[in-house]
Amino acid sequence: MSPPPGAQLQFEDLDANLSCTTFVVVDLETTGGSAQNDRITEIGAVKIRGGEVIGEFATLVNPEQSIPAYIVQLTGITTTMVSKAPTINEVLPAFFEFAQSSTLIAHNAGFDVGFLKASAQRLDFAWPFPAPLCTVKLARRVLTKDEAPSVKLSKLALLFRIPHTPTHRALDDARATVDVFHALLERIGNQGIHTLSELNAYMPNIPTAVRVKRSLADSLPDGPGVYMFRGPSEEILYVGKATNLSSRVRSYFTGSETRKSIREMVNIAERVDHITCAHSLEAGVRELRLIAATEPAYNKRSKWPQRSWWINLTDEAFPRFTISHRATTNSFGPFSRRSIALENARTLAEATGLRTCLHRIPAQGTHSPDCLSHSPAPCAAAQHGELDTDAYRALVEHTLNVLTGFDCTPLERLQNSVHTLASQERFESAARMRDKLSQLGVALHKSQRARALAAMSELVVGKPDGHGGWELAVIRYGTLAASGVARKGTSARALADSLVATAESVIPTETPLAGVHPEEIYLIIRWLDEPGVRIVHASPGYSEPAHSATKHLSWFKQAQDGARIDKTTLAQMPRASAPKLMPGVVYPPRSSRVTVGP
Repeated sequence: MSPPPGAQLQFEDLDANLSCTTFVVVDLETTGGSAQNDRITEIGAVKIRGGEVIGEFATLVNPEQSIPAYIVQLTGITTTMVSKAPTINEVLPAFFEFAQSSTLIAHNAGFDVGFLKASAQRLDFAWPFPAPLCTVKLARRVLTKDEAPSVKLSKLALLFRIPHTPTHRALDDARATVDVFHALLERIGNQGIHTLSELNAYMPNIPTAVRVKRSLADSLPDGPGVYMFRGPSEEILYVGKATNLSSRVRSYFTGSETRKSIREMVNIAERVDHITCAHSLEAGVRELRLIAATEPAYNKRSKWPQRSWWINLTDEAFPRFTISHRATTNSFGPFSRRSIALENARTLAEATGLRTCLHRIPAQGTHSPDCLSHSPAPCAAAQHGELDTDAYRALVEHTLNVLTGFDCTPLERLQNSVHTLASQERFESAARMRDKLSQLGVALHKSQRARALAAMSELVVGKPDGHGGWELAVIRYGTLAASGVARKGTSARALADSLVATAESVIPTETPLAGVHPEEIYLIIRWLDEPGVRIVHASPGYSEPAHSATKHLSWFKQAQDGARIDKTTLAQMPRASAPKLMPGVVYPPRSSRVTVGP
């Protein structure tokens, strides 16, 4: 059954029978070949369903620019003809209304749909259509080179002897494309292609050996879960998650899968196993755990959580930051790359005054204010003068308070430094400080949120499932311990009590994330941030320290947005006027103020 008028196509609509699917065949005439620089001069469209024409749409469009002579010669459309025509901001909403709830078809769809999308983007209109069908690609799939050396619309019109002749006018060409589309469908009518999803799967020239494996997805359910591709020796080749197992696994045997390594994996896969899950959160967590446990050959991410980098304090009388794969009680992280961890450690040391020198200082010694004074990067602790063990220990305690979210004065001090440098028109220095601080602030925010969740002995939460029921999760020390769904009409409270009674027991470790896979705890945090989530029970209360990095999170994110704006502006500068840049340093444009946010 086709979706109701006005509704956008959903994934399940792709399985509608072709005879019940509404298509809109569209053709454009333009002022040139660039969707960014040229404009539409004419739109022609034909709406079809079940082989019958049920509507047509045609209009000239004022491009608000002159039409080149060679385009006039090709199409016959002159600047005078379109001078009193409606502009695209009037035409596009009318076309969207005409084509609503339909699948677009075009001959060389990349060109026509590319112009329509570019126009929609300039007018800030949301694009309401699924991926279009291209009759050029379908012709190349159906016809041999001997039969059709060229798949131009005019050549296919002659080949199929269709009643409508292409004329380089939009409606005529759209009508001709309808005839070509129907002729191509007749050619593949005996190949078992009855639905739109099957037609999309047929389009690419997929090897038969891969196509026949589509049956591996036949026994999979439509609900959420985790799937595992197994090889000839029953080894797990790849692990993934899905909200619809059957649909997701079927996509691996179509042209939508373009990753070379995954196509290789599908070619050697012999079987697909699955684990049904209550909801998307459980599916995501199970995926992470399976990947970490089995290390499948074709999974590239999440395989080695132990390879994350942490910022630690050394065990000595005058501790300093060091980078390691091993997390300790007071570690800060994790970070995906050592270089990122090292940069954050340097910024944090600069903010808190912890030493950055590498020499060992005995317990009875002191840290000199002249430490590395002649170095391009003086020791951060030198700003505090001479420090004995007791004075330095106070700095360490201050640093731990920053890490755990009980003191944010060093972050505020660096913020003030950014604004002071900018007011002094020292824009390059201000931009460097801004970028370092925003990176540190966002990393601290993530770490402190994860610490807060990992410290909770139990958190029971629910999220609306969109069908009148509730998705429930029991989280213990940052680990998903149980999950379930209370369907509409059942008691969510009763299910929550049952889940708590049967949930997994979790024994936390003495590390910042209690031994949880870092990606698992961040996945849970993102789920908790989704709209509609409600806390059923929390022991103790779910909270973050009042002076954590969250207090200044909006500033940090605006600063990151400002850095991206600066990078974009620099990239757009003419090569001759672009300043010489130091490697690894982001500078703002010349003669500009430092951008904190959009």
